Amino acid sequence: MFYTMQKDGNFMEVMLTSEITCPHCGFKKTETMPTDACQFFYECTHCLKTLKPIKGDCCVFCSYGTVKCPPMQANKQCC
Repeated sequence: MFYTMQKDGNFMEVMLTSEITCPHCGFKKTETMPTDACQFFYECTHCLKTLKPIKGDCCVFCSYGTVKCPPMQANKQCC
């Protein structure tokens, strides 16, 4: 777990792992998300297709993961 300070001075717990599901083959894998950058590309380890964020999402975790990226969880601006 990772903690970030909110505007009101309280700390918020942020999850750092998310399970990505490939939209092409359905393969699922738990990955650790970066805390300091957005991940725009992800290669499925099963079918080797490269995933990109869906239009309107900031990263592959927000599009295909079970948990949004750390900046979105903390209600902060993403990359």
